[in-house]
Amino acid sequence: MKDMKKNYLLGYDVGSSSVKASLVDVESGACVATAFYPKTEAPIKAVRQGWAEQDPEAWWSYLKSATTDIMTASGAAKDEVKAIGISYQMHGLVCVDKDLKPLRDSIIWCDSRAVPYGQKAFSDLGSEKCLSHLLNSPGNFTASKLAWVKENEPELFSKIYKVMLPGDYIACRLSGTPATTISGLSEGMMWDFESEQPAQFLLDYYGIPAEMLSDLVPTFGVQGEVNASAAAELGLQEGTPITYRAGDQPNNALSLNVFEPGEAATTAGTSGVVYGVLGNVAYDPKSRVNTFAHVNHRQQTTDNGQLTRLGVLLCINGTGILNSWMRRNVAPASIGYAEMNDLAAQAPIGAEGLSILPFGNGAERVLQDKEVGASIHGINFNIHSQAHLLRAAQEGIVFSFAYGMEVMKQMGMELKTIRAGKANMFLSPIFRDTLAGVTGATIEVCDTDGSVGAARGAGIGAGIYADHNEAFASLKKIQVIEPVAQNQPAYKEAYERWLTYLPH
Repeated sequence: MKDMKKNYLLGYDVGSSSVKASLVDVESGACVATAFYPKTEAPIKAVRQGWAEQDPEAWWSYLKSATTDIMTASGAAKDEVKAIGISYQMHGLVCVDKDLKPLRDSIIWCDSRAVPYGQKAFSDLGSEKCLSHLLNSPGNFTASKLAWVKENEPELFSKIYKVMLPGDYIACRLSGTPATTISGLSEGMMWDFESEQPAQFLLDYYGIPAEMLSDLVPTFGVQGEVNASAAAELGLQEGTPITYRAGDQPNNALSLNVFEPGEAATTAGTSGVVYGVLGNVAYDPKSRVNTFAHVNHRQQTTDNGQLTRLGVLLCINGTGILNSWMRRNVAPASIGYAEMNDLAAQAPIGAEGLSILPFGNGAERVLQDKEVGASIHGINFNIHSQAHLLRAAQEGIVFSFAYGMEVMKQMGMELKTIRAGKANMFLSPIFRDTLAGVTGATIEVCDTDGSVGAARGAGIGAGIYADHNEAFASLKKIQVIEPVAQNQPAYKEAYERWLTYLPH
C-alpha cells in the first residue's frame, strides 16, 4: 500500500542537445527523478553553412520519453504533479498554422542566416531607436529570423498563424493554447521597453503582422493547463497547470537563486555566459552584451509598486573549447581534466608572464563581432612549460569574462556574488580562484540544473512557494570561494598585462 500522497513539481529543460525532465518533491525540494532524451546528442540540421534547424516534433518526442521515465522511476501518481515549469533554448523560431502544427523546422539559436537582416534594421532604424527601445541591436534574434522567412519563403509565411519560441511551442503542445511572455518577446527583440508593449516599430519595419504574436501570460502564474490530448500522451493529469517558463539563461539564473541586482549566474562549457541582474533599464551603446527582461522583470514591492529587473547577458564563445584544445594538444597524453588542473597549479598566478587570448571559436560579440582568434603572448622558451600554458589558458578565459563584466559595470551593474553549477570549468580550482581574485566577487558553486530550476519556478508560479527564497531554501552550496586579499595584486597584474594584447 502506497504511503500518504506527496506533492511534486515537474520541470522541463528543452535544449538543443537534449530535453531533460526532473521531478522535485515540494516539501524537501529534492529532485526525486530525472531523465533526458535522446541519449546521444540531438541532431541539428545544417542544410547550408551557418544554418541550424531542429524539428519541434522531435522535442515533443524526447519530452514524452523523459516524462515516462521519471514518472516510472519515482512511482509518482499523475495527480501528485501539481505544476509544470519550462526552460528552453533561447532565440529560436517556431512557425505554426491554424491547427498549431509546425510549418517548418525551427530555426534555432545558433543559426546565423538572419545576421544581415538585423544589421540592416539596426542601420535603417538607427542605433538610438533600437537600443533605447529594444536595449539591443535586432541582431540575429527571433524577429530577424522571421524576416528571413518572410523574404525567402513567402508562401510558407502567408500560412503562419502564430510565431513561437521553443518554450512557447512546448507549452502550446501541453495546453493547446498559444501564449508567450514579456521575457520571451524581449529575447526575440519583439518587446519595446520604452512603451512596455510589443515592438510595433520593428514588426512594421519587417512587415510582420502583430497578430502573429501570441497573447501575453505572466512568467510566473497559470499560463495554461494540460489538455486531454497531452495528458493521454504523457501520462499526466488533465488540468495540471503550467505556471512558469523562461529561456535557458534566465532560467539558469533562477536555478541558482539569482534574482536581485548585484547577483550573477555563470556557466562555462564550450562557450561561457555571465548573466547578471540589473535594477534599472540600461544598455551598452556598443551592443557588446545583450539585455533582456529577467524572470522577475516587474517585481512587486510591498507597497504594490514595481521594480525593474533586467538580465544582462555576456557570452564568450572561446571558453571550455580552449581548455579542451589544450587537453588534446598540450597536456600529456591520456590525462583527464582533474590531472590537467593539478599540472596547471604547478605554475604561479600569472603564469610567469604568459598570456593567452581565448577567442578562437568565431566572432565575439563582446569584441563588437570581431573574429580576433586565439593567441599566445610572452612565451619564454627558457621558463615556460606545459603547466604554464595550461594555467595561462584558464586565466585567459577568466580574463575574457572579467573584460565583459567591465562592460556590465559601465551599465551600472556591481556584481558581488557569482553563482554557478558544479560542472565544466567550475570543476577547476584555478578557474574558480582566478574568477574570485580578478573580480573581487564571492563565487558560490551550487548543486542544481535547468530542469530542477524550472520545477522550482513552477512552484513559485503556482503559489506553492511564497517567493524565490522559499523555493530555493534547499539549494545546496557545494563550495564558497572568497577572494584572497594577498593574491589579488598578482591577479590584477596578470589581467592588466592580458588587456595589452587585446586588439582595440
